[in-house]
Amino acid sequence: MNTTALRHAEADKPLTDVISSLRGTDWDAQSPCEGWAARDVLAHVIDTQRDFFAGRGVEMGERPETDRPVEAWRTHTARIAEILADDSFVSTTYDGYFGPTTVGATFEQFYLWDMLVHRWDIARSAGVDVTFSDAELDRMEAGADSFGDALYMDGVCAPAVPVPEDADRTARILAKMGRRTAASIG
Repeated sequence: MNTTALRHAEADKPLTDVISSLRGTDWDAQSPCEGWAARDVLAHVIDTQRDFFAGRGVEMGERPETDRPVEAWRTHTARIAEILADDSFVSTTYDGYFGPTTVGATFEQFYLWDMLVHRWDIARSAGVDVTFSDAELDRMEAGADSFGDALYMDGVCAPAVPVPEDADRTARILAKMGRRTAASIG
């Protein structure tokens, strides 16, 4: 298994666990992303990944409908795992937003980062707590830092929010991406 496929599997399991834990009306609850319910956040993750691969010439098939979110996610993420298992495709080069790169590097830099951040958003919409490992926090922080000012472009992240000096690392990283936690409120 190549590194990108392995990292996808690592990010997918806890996200799938969160998605599977939501029930009925949880999917219509407001998420930390302004104007988006949990269902909208999930649709965003699915759609952006599909668009990225379709833009690289991959046949994505019919889009799974988020009226059945758990099933939609499982269908989608299984297709992504299939795509990422192709070592030659993952190493394909192209001109990305930040310059020459590979499909795998872009997926790891943005789409895995997106899965981590939105795992928190989906969980919070249902009042579920999420704990991140040090490696996940490292990836979230490195991903946010790698975007520079582009992190705050329309459709990426809300402006950073202040955090108390004694806030934990999770609260500081999420605050950098415009998300408020109980620890960041103080």
